[in-house]
Amino acid sequence: MSRQTIKKTVLGLFVVVALLAVGAAAGLWWERNHVPAGGKEMPATAAKDGRTVLYWYDPMVPTQRFDKPGKSPFMDMQLVPKYADEGGDAATVKIDPGVAQNLGVRLATVTRAPLDLSVVATGIVDFNERDIAIVQARTGGYVERVARLAPNDVVGSGAFIAELLVPEWAALQQEYLALKAMGDASLEAAARERMRLGGMPESLIREVAQTGKVRNRISITTPRGGVIQTLDVRPGMTLMAGQTLARINGIRTVWLDVAVPEAQAGSVRVGQTAEANFSAFPGKPVQGRVTALLPTLNDVARALRVRVELPNKDGRLRPGLTAQVNLKGTDGESELRVPTEAVIRTGRRALVIVAEAEGRYRPVEVVLGSESGTDTVILSGLGEGQKIVASSQFLIDSEASLQGIVARTSGSADAMPAPVALHEADAVIKEIADASVTLAHGPFKTLSMPGMTMAFPLANPRLVQGLKVGDRVRVGVRETDDGLLVEKLDKTGGAK
Repeated sequence: MSRQTIKKTVLGLFVVVALLAVGAAAGLWWERNHVPAGGKEMPATAAKDGRTVLYWYDPMVPTQRFDKPGKSPFMDMQLVPKYADEGGDAATVKIDPGVAQNLGVRLATVTRAPLDLSVVATGIVDFNERDIAIVQARTGGYVERVARLAPNDVVGSGAFIAELLVPEWAALQQEYLALKAMGDASLEAAARERMRLGGMPESLIREVAQTGKVRNRISITTPRGGVIQTLDVRPGMTLMAGQTLARINGIRTVWLDVAVPEAQAGSVRVGQTAEANFSAFPGKPVQGRVTALLPTLNDVARALRVRVELPNKDGRLRPGLTAQVNLKGTDGESELRVPTEAVIRTGRRALVIVAEAEGRYRPVEVVLGSESGTDTVILSGLGEGQKIVASSQFLIDSEASLQGIVARTSGSADAMPAPVALHEADAVIKEIADASVTLAHGPFKTLSMPGMTMAFPLANPRLVQGLKVGDRVRVGVRETDDGLLVEKLDKTGGAK
């Protein structure tokens, strides 16, 4: 091959490579400027009704955009167009009525009605600890005979428990009978008093005085009916004065330990009427009353323990039975109420989606009151008769957040969001930083969150003042939009 031919071949290859490079660069430029992709600027497209479509999206994943209609790759539904003329109020979200129906949007009305202070909760039957009798020996002696009884047996009042031989009583009785025979009233009275001080019951003293016979055996009986909880007497035992023989718990009344949710604890009062319905006795409610609000809450269920006293004349209410309890309260003042399911709680505030005309929806910040049944009281932020979204409101709130819409606050300038209870657990400090703390914590039971070691931001850096690595603490956290925030750190012990 000649040198000239080789030069022509190399020149041709160079031209081909150059053309390929130019084509690749042109293709990349065309892709960047004309091919739409998820999240990129989409070309405007004219719809059949003449409206300009900016892009299509899935309401369940609004951040992903598509350049043409079709079925969503995420959900079994059609993509929704985003029109260029969807302007109007910048604080509202506009949703086509057909789309709203497909999303399952259901509306409710803000109503004003008297607040029903009744509380429905569950309770467990327990013994009435005030109805207890302790059977003790009045004096030392010997057990000669015992009834065929055992713990948990039900006995009536005056039931025989045991027969005791008391030698000391024989001498006192003989002295009394001898002095009585002498006819000296003062000496007889003194001897009778010595028998009484020796522990003899008045009935036995009268019997000795009437019969003139020595009675050094005594029958121990139950002072009241009920359940034998303990029985510590056996034949042949030697008893000391004051020794406990049995413990009997009455059953004419029982206690019902009711767990009232923390959010409804303020509606319960001592003396309140209660109606208990037992699954073991359907259609036969038992009426009682609240006798005490116990000072401590149930740590696991975060519930106030309420004691209800119930009559139990026929003895059918047995400890361990469960009941559905209605603590009846009087009607309170008329308050604005919305369905509890319509409220969006973010941890820092509470929102409600208000439905307006022409398919527009506005997120509104509200201040919550107490709960009443399936409704929640609204202290401020809404007006009577307004329409709100009771289902699928989270999808609308997501779309509002995507569009940068900020929920307007309630009318009161000093209104604050509803207080949120802290979630607490025991923990050990592993590391302390300027604005965070690393904790090896136990389970947050109210969050269903298992124990682990992780770093938490601090609501206030002063929370860790006086604390050091290794200290055991009781930590309280609050849910926020950015995660869990430590608002409480109480030292419970030093480093192990």
